[in-house]
Amino acid sequence: MKRGDLVDPRKHFGEVLTALAEGRPELVVLSADSSSGSGLSGFKKRYPERHLEFGIMEQGVIAIAAGMATAGRVPVVAAIAPFVTARPFEMVRNDLGYMRQNVKVVGRSGGLSYGDLGPTHQSIDDFALLRTIPGMTLFAPGDPVEITRALEAALAHPGPVYVRIGSPPIPVVYDSPEQCTLAVGKGTVVSQGTDVAMIATGAALPRAQAAAAALKAAGISVRLVSMGCLKPLDEDLVRAAARDLGRIVTVEEHYASCGLGAAVATLLARDRPVPMCMLGVPDRFPSSGPYEDVVRSVGLQPDQIAEAVRRFLR
Repeated sequence: MKRGDLVDPRKHFGEVLTALAEGRPELVVLSADSSSGSGLSGFKKRYPERHLEFGIMEQGVIAIAAGMATAGRVPVVAAIAPFVTARPFEMVRNDLGYMRQNVKVVGRSGGLSYGDLGPTHQSIDDFALLRTIPGMTLFAPGDPVEITRALEAALAHPGPVYVRIGSPPIPVVYDSPEQCTLAVGKGTVVSQGTDVAMIATGAALPRAQAAAAALKAAGISVRLVSMGCLKPLDEDLVRAAARDLGRIVTVEEHYASCGLGAAVATLLARDRPVPMCMLGVPDRFPSSGPYEDVVRSVGLQPDQIAEAVRRFLR
C-alpha cells in the first residue's frame, strides 16, 4: 500500500486478523449475524473451528466471550458498531470491564458509515459510552496502516479493548508504515505545523488531512495529529500541541460534546488551558442518506473543516 490508495477497511480488518491468528490457537472470533459483512469470510474459511456465528443476540455473544476468556481463549467479537456497544452496554461494562476479561470488541461500520440506515445504525456515541468503563482501551484507527497497528496492539494488550472501524473505502494516510506510532496510549504526529494543531481520530483523519492540505495552500500551517487511541489518551502529545501551538481543533465522527474533543478538553482544562474548537456531530440525530451527504450535513467534509479552522483562527 502507498499513500492515497483506497482500501476497504472491513476487508483489511479481516485479512489482518486472519494473519495474526496464525500461531495464536487461543484466538477465536465470535459474530452476531454479521460475519461476512465484517470481512471475516476468509477467517471462517481458514479457521472454521475457531469461528462462531450466533445470530442476532449481541448481549449473549458478549457474555459468552467473557466466559471463553476465563478459560484462556482470546475472543474477538465483531459486528455492527452500535450493536456491540450501545445494545449490550451492560454486558460490556459488567462482564468485560468489571471482570477485566481479555476480550476484543470490534465495532465495524462505525461513525456515520451506515448513513442511509439512519440513527439506529449510526454509531456516534460509542466513544462516550465505553470511555466510562474503567480499564477499557479504545482504538479508532483512521487508515489501513492504523487498522493493522490497532489490531496488533489490541491482541497484545491483556484486557478488554474496543476497536472501531468504518465501512466506506479509506485512503492510506502515511508515507510509510514506520511513520505510524499508534499503540496503547500513543498517537501519531502525521505532519508538522506552526499555526494550529488539528487532532483527528478514526474516519475523520483522512478528511482532516485533506483540510490541512487546503489550509497549507492558503498559508495556514497545521500540525496534524492522529489520535488513533482514545483511551488511554496520549496526554504528552496533547500537552505538546497545546504548548507549542496554543490553539487546538479536534475532529471526529462522533458527538462533539462527549468524544475525542471532550477527552482533550478535560485534560487541557486541568493541565494547560488553550482555546479549542471541537468539530463533530452536533447535538441532534443526523439525517438518513448517502454517507458523504450525511457527513456534509454535520460539517465534516474537508472544505467545511478548513473553513471552521479559518473562523477559529480569526
